[in-house]
Amino acid sequence: MSIETPEELEALRAAGRVVAEAIRAMRADVRVGVSTRELDEVGARVFARYRARSGPQLDYGFPGTTCISVNDEAVHGIPGKRRLRDGDLVKLDVTAELDGFYADACASVPVGNVSAECRRLARASRHALHRGMQAAHAGAAINEIGRAVEATVDSYGYSVCRDLAGHGIGRRIHEAPNVPSFRHPAFGQPLTAGLVITIEPIITAGRGEVRESGDGWTLRTRDGSCAAHFEHTIVITDAAPVVLTA
Repeated sequence: MSIETPEELEALRAAGRVVAEAIRAMRADVRVGVSTRELDEVGARVFARYRARSGPQLDYGFPGTTCISVNDEAVHGIPGKRRLRDGDLVKLDVTAELDGFYADACASVPVGNVSAECRRLARASRHALHRGMQAAHAGAAINEIGRAVEATVDSYGYSVCRDLAGHGIGRRIHEAPNVPSFRHPAFGQPLTAGLVITIEPIITAGRGEVRESGDGWTLRTRDGSCAAHFEHTIVITDAAPVVLTA
């Protein structure tokens, strides 16, 4: 969506605050032995406190409040009985709907004694997100976000998952435009002030290809390599973007 009134901006800020609080609460509970369902319940309690609803459930019938993916699971992991182990990398992907407005963010969180390589992968995704946000201003091409993200990921020696992308958001989880994490000739259209998008570098230590896992939701890396994912919902301006989910 493109914001047209101060009221719309404030409504989106409110949704973004719910997302940020849910991720903070879930992150604080990440530890060896906790189940992904228990982490999902932490997020659900934050949602209930603000009378927010799960975007994935509303729009797609997802079988959880949040998406929780571990290690080679890149995105859309279903919360369940799986218990986190020492050395895991867990992705907490949270989308909230509040009063008809959506916000979306993700953080990759190490569990216990994570390998140096896995921590570096997470750092690369977070760094790429910030570089992508720096490129996101009115008048810049969507391509410039992808160029900045991919260049950062390449500098670490990792790969972008090209089948997965950021997107417009606001009244639904997924709206136009797509926001790839790599430079693509089809995305030369300029960003406009007020546009609400997500930037979300989903990257791997391997080749970046993903496959369906068989549960109808979870996408894994095809080569079994670890994946990392950071994301924010932002509003495009003539200068630095407004980050709604910080």
